[in-house]
This record gives sequence, C-alpha cells and structure tokens, in this order.
Amino acid sequence: MAYQVLARKWRPHNFPEMVGQAHVLRALTNALENDRLHHAYLFTGTRGVGKTTIARILAKSLNCEKGVSAYPCGQCTACCEIDEGRFVDLIEVDAASRTKVEDTRDLLDNVQYAPTRGRYKVYLIDEVHMLSNHSFNALLKTLEEPPPHVKFLLATTDPQKLPPTILSRCLQFNLKRLPLEQIIQHLTKILDDEGIHYETQALRLLAQAADGSLRDALSLLEQAIAYGAGKLSSEDVGSMLGNLDQNVVLELIKGLATNDAPGLLQQISQLAEQNPDFVTVLGDMLSLLQQIALAQVVPATVDALDGEAILQLAKQLSPEDVQLFYQIALLGRRDLPLAPEPRGGFEMLMLRMLAFRPDNAAPQRSAPTYAIPSPPVSPQIAEPPPTNSGPDDWKSIANSLEVTGMVKQLALNCELKQRDSKTWHFSLAPKHKTLLRPERTKQIEELLKKRYSDLQSVQIRVEHPQTETPAIIQESHQEYAVKAIDNDPFVIYMKEKCQAQIRNVQLSVSP
Repeated sequence: MAYQVLARKWRPHNFPEMVGQAHVLRALTNALENDRLHHAYLFTGTRGVGKTTIARILAKSLNCEKGVSAYPCGQCTACCEIDEGRFVDLIEVDAASRTKVEDTRDLLDNVQYAPTRGRYKVYLIDEVHMLSNHSFNALLKTLEEPPPHVKFLLATTDPQKLPPTILSRCLQFNLKRLPLEQIIQHLTKILDDEGIHYETQALRLLAQAADGSLRDALSLLEQAIAYGAGKLSSEDVGSMLGNLDQNVVLELIKGLATNDAPGLLQQISQLAEQNPDFVTVLGDMLSLLQQIALAQVVPATVDALDGEAILQLAKQLSPEDVQLFYQIALLGRRDLPLAPEPRGGFEMLMLRMLAFRPDNAAPQRSAPTYAIPSPPVSPQIAEPPPTNSGPDDWKSIANSLEVTGMVKQLALNCELKQRDSKTWHFSLAPKHKTLLRPERTKQIEELLKKRYSDLQSVQIRVEHPQTETPAIIQESHQEYAVKAIDNDPFVIYMKEKCQAQIRNVQLSVSP
C-alpha cells in the first residue's frame, strides 16, 4: 500500500475526531440534531485550523444514507465517496484559481437541478475571498433565493475582503488558532500510535513553529521524522528549524541581569559567527522573558527543562527589568530590519536595555525613582535660613499637624500673620472662607496648645494673605515635579516607544 502523509492519514472523519474548535462543533451539532439547517455557512480562520475539514464532515452529515445527523456513519457509499473526494454532489471549488465571472456562472448553472446521488447538493468554495466583484454578484443571486436542495459551504482566511451582502447571508464561524499544548497533545497521540520515539521538547519546538496551525504541525512532524531517521530529538528538530541553542539566549539574559556590557558584546560576536537571523533571536528572547515573568508570579508554571536557570533569572531580575527588556525587545523586533546592519542593530538593542534599565543599578531594585531637582524659589515663598527655621515656620507646622480632611485644608490655606505671647493671628483668602468653621478652628487651636504651652487662642480672619500659604507652595512644587518627570529622557522614551503614561505624581512633604 502506498505511503500516506500524516496530514491526510490523520485528517478527522467526524466531529468527535476534530482537535479544538469546540465552539464551532457545538453550534453545528445542535443545528444538525434539531434540524435547523441554514443554506450557507462561512468558515473563517488562518491556515490549517480545520475549515475545509469541518466543511467536508458537514457535507457527510447532510448526505449520510442513514439520515441527517451530527454523527455520520462513515460506512455508507456517500460517506466513503466524500472521504475519497469523488462524491458527485459535493462540488469543491478553489476560488483562487477560478476568479472569473464566467467560472462562477458555469458553476451555478446546475444549481437548479436536483442532486444526482445525495440528499443535498453541496458547494464547497475554498478561499472565497479571491472571487472577483462580478463573481460575487453572480453568487449573491443564488444565495438570496437558494433551492431547498442546495447548501453552500464557504471557507476563507480573509473574511474582510468579502462584500457585506455575502456576509449577511451566511452563518459565520470563526475558527481559532490551536493552543500550543493542544497541538503537543495531538502530536504525542500520533507518535504513540505510529510507534515513533520522541522527546517532549522536540514536540514543543514543532508546535511553536506551527504557530497555531495543526496542518503545519503535521507537515513539520513529517519533515522532522525524515530528518531524524525515524526518531525525534530536540537537537535534530532545533537544527532542522534553524533554532538557536537555548543556552545562547539564556547567556544573553544573564549578561543583562549582571549589567555585563563587555560580556554581552563578546557573546554577540560569537553568535554572529553562526550567521543567525537576529529577528529570530529576539523572538527566542521574548519567549524566555515571558517564562521569567511567569516564574516571578507563579513559579509552578516553569518547565522542568531549563527550569533551574529560569527560576534563578527570575530572582536576579526585578519585575520592572523583565517588563522593560520585553518591551524593548518587542519594539526592536519590529525595527531591526531598518538597521544598516543586523548585528549592529542587535548590539544597540542590548545596550539600550542596559541604558534604560531603571537607575542602571544592581538587580533586585525597587521601582524606578526620579531625582527631581529643587524648584526655583520665588522671593515670596523663600524659606528663612538653617538658623531661623524650625517650629516658627508655619509651613512646617501646618504639615506636621496630625489632622486630615477639611481641618488640614484649613491649616494649609492659612497664613500666619502675627504671633504675640498668647494669640496667633491668621489670614484666610475669601475664596476659601467655606473652610472656616468654629469647630475646625478649635481643633487647630487645641493641637497648637499641646505644642506651645503659652498659646491661649487662635484667630482666623477672612482677608487676602500677604504671602504664599503652605497650600500654594505645595501646589507649585507639585507642578514643578510633574514637569520635571515629563521632561525626563527615560520617561519621554517610554511614552513615545511604549505608550507609557504618568499617573498620580505625589510628593511626600517633610515637616
């Protein structure tokens, strides 16, 4: 018997054999079981996720000689002929090669005639988005008033190119990319049944390269089996895919963790001798940084392979470092093709990670901090010299009072105008007069009496202050701090490249 490739040998023949796409299978199963069949179905999704496979199974469900069911028998003449691609009432069309309106008209000329063998005449049009506008117009007439014995099954990787008039007449099902673990699980089942020796890491590499496409995964598996002479090792699969040794990427991250710029440049020099694709190297770095970030939050997610090295890096790097490196690598992967020379662009990318690392200090640091220079002080708010400052400085006193809310606001918006042996006289701007309440004045007075034994009363008059109050001084410092942070080079870079935002800048006021 002639050899059959894995992608065809393991193609599902019924819905239970399908891998993934449970949301689509559930809807179709319910429709078939409850006899609520639409005349046109549109299956969308990237390559190799099961669009035409589901369409063929649906065609079997509609034409099985044992009746319309979500579980075709697979044994009758109709089921066997559909599996073999020779059922006369299943008309499969590749729209990519039949884009002309004449082709579509010829195809639809026989729509009005009853099926020859089956219960329904099924038109399966693959890559339907490739049809011309005139072809869509010809198809639209039939979709508007289809004969009861006709079903249309349309498949496309680009539904945005379909006219709204076509979309509105179809039930649309969007097939998703398959998760990595689901692909690995299916490949494991196939290899176990085929009796082929494999390493789990080799299957992971194949699943990652497949990028959510099960068909691509099976094609790569076929190639890997041939490359490895009937067995799958991670080393052979990595060599076949052109992947770098994981240790190379680990060493690059370790160089970043220890701020070892000379060591990083030396590693890149050795890496360049292998003539790698530096965009692919960045992809491997992004994958490793993601694992490190997950290890910092949930250590149990770390794979057994390379787990110790990842956990060690998770301890060496702060979460801020990992997120910064990831973002710079992500943007660099996009911009690297613009560099005059790939190696030079990659070197600049690594140095940028070190340059913009918060404070460029040792690992396990706290969140980024910014040294904000003291704002220029106007004559009105100038502090008295180290010799006269102290308890008589109302700004310091007001900020040190153990009160909150409106009482605190009243104290901060007052100006200490005069102070004699027994009474402190304050001014409060008219716009803040709503803050003035006898009980609030009394509370401030009691607090001051505890600190100054000679004080007997506090008097607050509503009048314009002659100097700036503590609240005004604090507000000016806050505005200056916001401007200083906004003008910081690191902040500017993060805003432009990473869409970062500054929120809730707060100053801690010392008494």
